[in-house]
Amino acid sequence: MTDAHTLPGQPRGAVLTGPATARAVNVLAPNPSAMTLDGTNTWILSEPGSDLAVVVDPGPLDEKHLRHVVDTADRAGKRVALTLLTHGHPDHAEGAARFAELTRTDVRALDPALRLGDEGLAAGDVVRTGGLELRVVPTPGHTADSLCFHLPADRAVLTGDTILGRGTTVVAHPDGRLGDYLDSLRRLRSLTVDDGVHTVLPGHGPVLEDAQGAVEYYLAHRANRLAQVETAVEDGYRTPGEVVAHVYADVDRSLWPAAELSVRAQLEYLEGHGLI
Repeated sequence: MTDAHTLPGQPRGAVLTGPATARAVNVLAPNPSAMTLDGTNTWILSEPGSDLAVVVDPGPLDEKHLRHVVDTADRAGKRVALTLLTHGHPDHAEGAARFAELTRTDVRALDPALRLGDEGLAAGDVVRTGGLELRVVPTPGHTADSLCFHLPADRAVLTGDTILGRGTTVVAHPDGRLGDYLDSLRRLRSLTVDDGVHTVLPGHGPVLEDAQGAVEYYLAHRANRLAQVETAVEDGYRTPGEVVAHVYADVDRSLWPAAELSVRAQLEYLEGHGLI
């Protein structure tokens, strides 16, 4: 068995519904798949002693899951006062409108199409609810509307799909762009270096105890894949499908369609920088 402390980011272990930090509780959605790993992590955030909570990423439109989130907050003596979205992919956001009905809350997101209420989210915003403080960190790349939420009191960051608890994420071309994604990873690295963030609360997979190690691994992985794609093109593999079959030969074929999105983003990046 591999020791978790030798893995990138030092994953905590199994993905469980329950407390992850002093202010964060996970409710795992029942939507496991090759792309969503164990399922979507729906995060309930609350300042200790407060009766108000913020929910990040209600998850899929699954009535049982959405009610489970509400019931989990209720059992802890918390009322959900606000709903936030890291990005608009259905496994994170499809249930948001129904969840807003159940909780009578606004939904705040970067994308205006996902918002319910008058307020959105933007770089530099600070969300304060019941004494809880969340800082909005723009992290485009996986998607154009991707955000992370810095929880300074727990030295943690909620990363949505920008960093996963296991494996690596997809740059979802054409909405996602590799250059943006690399900049976002560097922005998260600054949080670990300058702001003392050490815990990653991801949108999928286990909690990571070594945020800086996770970011460094992602940056190295992207550099390696980019070099592989560049070499593949030089060797005559021209189409995204051909590059995927060559570069991602060791990856489960069920993931090749997602890998092709990342390859398209990498090809666009290489072309834009005059490297191919």
